[in-house]
Amino acid sequence: MTQKISALNKKESSWSGRFNEPVAELVKKYTASVGFDYRLATHDIQGSIAHAQMLGAQKIISLDDVKSIELGLAEILQEIEAGQFEWLLDLEDVHLNIEKRLTDKIGDAGKRLHTGRSRNDQVTTDVRLWLRATTDYVVSGLCNLQASLLDLAEAHFDTVMPGFTHLQVAQPVTFGHHLMAYVEMLKRDVERFQDCKKRMNKLPLGAAALAGTSYPIDRELVAKKLGFDGVCENSLDAVSDRDFAIEFTFAASLVMTHLSRLSEELILWSSPRFAFIDIADRFCTGSSIMPQKKNPDVPELVRGKTGRVYGHLTALLTLMKGQPLAYNKDNQEDKEPLFDTADTLLVTLEIYADMLRLPVVENGLVVKAGFTVNKEAMRQAASEGFATATDLADYLVKKGMPFRDAHEAVALAVRHAVDKKVDLSDLPLATLQQFASEITQDVYAVLTLEGSLNSRNHIGGTAPAQVKAAIARARATKM
Repeated sequence: MTQKISALNKKESSWSGRFNEPVAELVKKYTASVGFDYRLATHDIQGSIAHAQMLGAQKIISLDDVKSIELGLAEILQEIEAGQFEWLLDLEDVHLNIEKRLTDKIGDAGKRLHTGRSRNDQVTTDVRLWLRATTDYVVSGLCNLQASLLDLAEAHFDTVMPGFTHLQVAQPVTFGHHLMAYVEMLKRDVERFQDCKKRMNKLPLGAAALAGTSYPIDRELVAKKLGFDGVCENSLDAVSDRDFAIEFTFAASLVMTHLSRLSEELILWSSPRFAFIDIADRFCTGSSIMPQKKNPDVPELVRGKTGRVYGHLTALLTLMKGQPLAYNKDNQEDKEPLFDTADTLLVTLEIYADMLRLPVVENGLVVKAGFTVNKEAMRQAASEGFATATDLADYLVKKGMPFRDAHEAVALAVRHAVDKKVDLSDLPLATLQQFASEITQDVYAVLTLEGSLNSRNHIGGTAPAQVKAAIARARATKM
């Protein structure tokens, strides 16, 4: 929602009676927040309607005033949604802009709306309402990305690839198993946002400026109308707390951490040195000078934007660390990092869910390119680097050899294979027996990639049967 911000030609403020001179023009620009907090307009109106209805129910203002306020705010919401609302810089923020427009429309009834509240409790209520809705969008985005990963994992539940530690070939795994690791990360991310939402879903309104109000308000009624689980129980904390913003940004930072890790792998895997995958052209760009290039721009940008979100988390933590109770103007600086964090995260989730989808095939033809996997390249890489060496050691242990002795014997066999430039499975039986007499002909079944995979047939293991079971459990879980 892009809005035009204008300036008044006359002095307009809600507190001008206290001052002998108007605020300097540069200070107006420096202190105004309407340039970004207009995004809270819908939630500001939502909170104001609930507040007005409570004031009427408590006989603090008349029911006629409540009706006028409701109708006036509904008209203002229509103006905002149609892009016809004129936001005035001189009115500082979203709250005073809407209140001034309301008063222009309905007269004194509009002036009564602010009874029993302050912008201090009003703004944190608006932000919580906005962030609560945004959290739901984030959870939906996470679930959509999980769905793409699950489809991809199911299509490759038995596709062999090398598993890495220290970026060195370690043991064979399936590509489906590798992808399911990210499904697990995203599952924890969903849980974090859901948990974060529980703590943000408390109503600050009614705390007023910092000490509460002398009017006979009913905070629980407002909380119920706005869908909050309860009220903030200390007025000082209610207006000055920004834990919910920090917690959201921390949860977002962890999502971006997970996607940055995946991005790093996609970047490596799409390079000719690996050639494990191909990312659809619509997510890549070329070079202005090198015609052969296909650059994985989306993963690279996700990797870069992760640092951007980290920066917002640091900014919010730093913003709060030195503030005495209660509200301070510093808190105006909470919104831009929070808004940008949410925007960055939501678009990242959306584009990643699309990028990791399987190709769309109709009548045997690919009508929309998607994420494609080079199974042969993955298998070839898994067959290099002695990925089944651990399986040989386990084989010897099962034959009765102590693990440390088995480890040493296999290490010597690997060194011999390296010198011969062959894989362990290429060594003759007689050669293998030089390192451990316990080895018999059945060892070659152990040294195959499929044998290695299938031997890890337990929950959490990489055996194809276990990957399919993990996918089924994930699909059965309401995401």
